[in-house]
Amino acid sequence: MGNRDVSKSLNGLYVIVDPEHTDGRPPEDIAKAALSGGASVIQLRDKISDKGPMLEVATRITELCNEAGALHIMNDHADIAVLSGSHGLHVGQTDLPVSGARRIIGPSQLIGTSNHAMNEARVSISNAVDYIAVGAIYGTATKDVTVSAGLKTLGEIRTETTCPIAAIGGINASNIAPVIEAGAEMACVITAVGMASDPERASRELVRLIQRAR
Repeated sequence: MGNRDVSKSLNGLYVIVDPEHTDGRPPEDIAKAALSGGASVIQLRDKISDKGPMLEVATRITELCNEAGALHIMNDHADIAVLSGSHGLHVGQTDLPVSGARRIIGPSQLIGTSNHAMNEARVSISNAVDYIAVGAIYGTATKDVTVSAGLKTLGEIRTETTCPIAAIGGINASNIAPVIEAGAEMACVITAVGMASDPERASRELVRLIQRAR
C-alpha cells in the first residue's frame, strides 16, 4: 500500500467499473476518468470476462490507482485480487466467506462485504472487515436485488459500528447527499459514472456533492 492513507482512501466516491455498464468503452478508460475526477476507490466488477483478460484489466486498474493514490478493490475473484496486486477484495453474501477469502488474499489487502440487513452487517462487523457496503439504498437496474436496505437501515448500521460504510444502489447526483447525511463514508456508483458521456466530469460533480453534504 506504500504511503497510501487507507482511512483517507476509504472515503468519498467509490466507482464500480463493470464492463456491462461502460457504454462500450474499456473498463480501464472509465477507471482512469473516474480517478481524474477525484474518485477514491475503484472496484472492478466483471461477471462476463475470462480470467486472462480480466487479470490484464485488473492489473492496469491497480497501476492507475497506485498512480492516483487511490484504492483498487477487486470484486469476487480472490485469485485476481492477488495476482493483480489490488488493494483489496469485495465479496457478497453468497461469495467466498470472509474467513476463506483471508486465506487467499495478502495480509495487507483489504476486504469489504455486501450487506442488505442489520443481521448481515453484524456478521461482517464481527469478522472485522475493513468496510461494509450497505444496499440497495435506492432502486437499481444493474443488479438483481431481493432485499433493499434503504436509508433507514444505513442509519441503523451506522449507530452500531465505526467501520467505514459504503452506500450502494441507484445512487446518482440527484440523491447522493442523503446517503452521506445518513452516515456513509463512501457513495458507490456504477452507471452514474460508467454510462456518463463524460465520466471524469460526472465523477468530479459527485465528489463535489459528497463534500457539500458533509
